[in-house]
Amino acid sequence: MTTWVIGDIHGCWLTLELLLERIGWQPGRDELWLVGDLVNRGPSSLEVLRWASENRDDIKVVLGNHDLHLLSRAAGVAKAKKGDTLDEVLAAPDRDKLLEWLRTRPLVHQYGPFVMVHAGLMPEWNIEHTRALAGAAAERLGGSGHKELLSALTGRRKKGWSGELEDDLQLAAAMAVFTRMRMVDAEGRAELAYTGSPQKAPPGWRPWFESSAVRRQGYALVFGHWALLGYHRDHDIACVDSGCVYGGSLTALRLRDGTVIREQVVDAVVAPD
Repeated sequence: MTTWVIGDIHGCWLTLELLLERIGWQPGRDELWLVGDLVNRGPSSLEVLRWASENRDDIKVVLGNHDLHLLSRAAGVAKAKKGDTLDEVLAAPDRDKLLEWLRTRPLVHQYGPFVMVHAGLMPEWNIEHTRALAGAAAERLGGSGHKELLSALTGRRKKGWSGELEDDLQLAAAMAVFTRMRMVDAEGRAELAYTGSPQKAPPGWRPWFESSAVRRQGYALVFGHWALLGYHRDHDIACVDSGCVYGGSLTALRLRDGTVIREQVVDAVVAPD
């Protein structure tokens, strides 16, 4: 079995089809890890969701911030944003089946020495704490309390983490870190609103992964969400967001040996945030 990790798709179905052909992906033989943001901004979110749901036995998906935005809109706790391309999904006859599948995806996937998350982890979280928070949030999101949790997330989507929060507020804060974080400040606090490159960050700020406790435990971190960082690889770090929907490319990374294959976007694209 070959395992490929694919970066943020954002509804770029035509580009994804070409990339899957280039890597020779075969369902039943190979496994795909998707770092989240399957939907939104690109033109074909419905096609991507249908493909992912149909191939659920051969893919591992973690939720991204745009996936959660879709779920929040469907739950009636978030309004449409400028640049949303989600109306086709929300009007689809099979939307409930697709969204139920999406809503029951995890926020973190760990297998062997690899940990996949859409955006980031708090520096002080070890793998045990990470898995406990992600598991509790996923259980709540997949259950009858998902609307309340999504409402809490919508209300604090750019507010930082605090261990003093409780119940849905704590889970929502953890979800915001999992799906929105790029940098921490000099005191190690999450900076969820920052979208730029590390080089343009304020003095003292640093990428979240530089001081990750999970990394110090010996795990390799795989993530997306950071188009202005772009494809970035160290021996135990891989950012696979190469800005597909912003005119870049869609990246596939083979976990076994680090082989990288990129497909230049062919779908309609949008300007970066």
